[in-house]
Amino acid sequence: MKRDSRKQLLGAVATHTFLIVFTLATLYPLLGVLKIAFNDGKGMGTSLAPFPESFTLSHFRTILSETNAAGEWLFGQQLTNSVIVSVATTVIGIFLATTAAYAFSRFRFPGRRTGLMAFLVSQMFPGVLTMVPLYILMQTLGLLDRLLGLILVYSTTAIPFCVWMLKGYFDTIPKDLEESAIIDGAGRFTVFWRIMLPLSAPAIAVTALFSFMTAWNEFVLAFIFMNKPDMFTLPVKIQRYVGEHDIQWGLFAASSVLVSIPVMALFYALQRHLVGGLTAGAVKG
Repeated sequence: MKRDSRKQLLGAVATHTFLIVFTLATLYPLLGVLKIAFNDGKGMGTSLAPFPESFTLSHFRTILSETNAAGEWLFGQQLTNSVIVSVATTVIGIFLATTAAYAFSRFRFPGRRTGLMAFLVSQMFPGVLTMVPLYILMQTLGLLDRLLGLILVYSTTAIPFCVWMLKGYFDTIPKDLEESAIIDGAGRFTVFWRIMLPLSAPAIAVTALFSFMTAWNEFVLAFIFMNKPDMFTLPVKIQRYVGEHDIQWGLFAASSVLVSIPVMALFYALQRHLVGGLTAGAVKG
């Protein structure tokens, strides 16, 4: 009995030691970013210690107080641009994806499998391949340097992923629930709005979060489509601290920390739905 207890104790110690080491290795780069953001000076420093040698908030003050030629708050405008683009992309993408995913899950119609495969195939190609045709299209429509152009591009590129993810969750919901509601006199839209969407809230939350993060962090298309500082999103703003001959590491790290805060807050707010959407079924017995 003692030998079994000793084996369990050694196993627990080994497991926790491995997890602690792995966690520290994962967090070390993040601590390095925080160190650069709060460290006095422009360089990265040579010390491997994850804590700043001299604490300062000057990098954050520089970013938050930056203005354009007209004296307008530049960071506030760029933050607003990112919020508008990300929220609009999420809302439009989820609205179109839920209806499409429900149709693919519940209806049988000509071209259903072809449509699903087309969505899947579109995710196999890197987005870099679409830069030139998208730029030509945005230029023709006069949507360069406009947030509407980014919203349309991000929404359409997010739909295939959202449809596949929601379609898989809709498939787990028993059709008996819909049939019972239809027998009671509910229409198809009522079934979708009152039954399917509430039961799919965890999956919708997960899909919305990934859609929001994709639009929030996207850099390449925003860098190509936006040339005016007032229209930059935050990832483009961060890239501006990387010059041809000089990199402002302190401002780069500080702006990265500021950009990460909204996503972290969103993760924290949706954590209950995230666990449910990734691990639980739609209906529990």
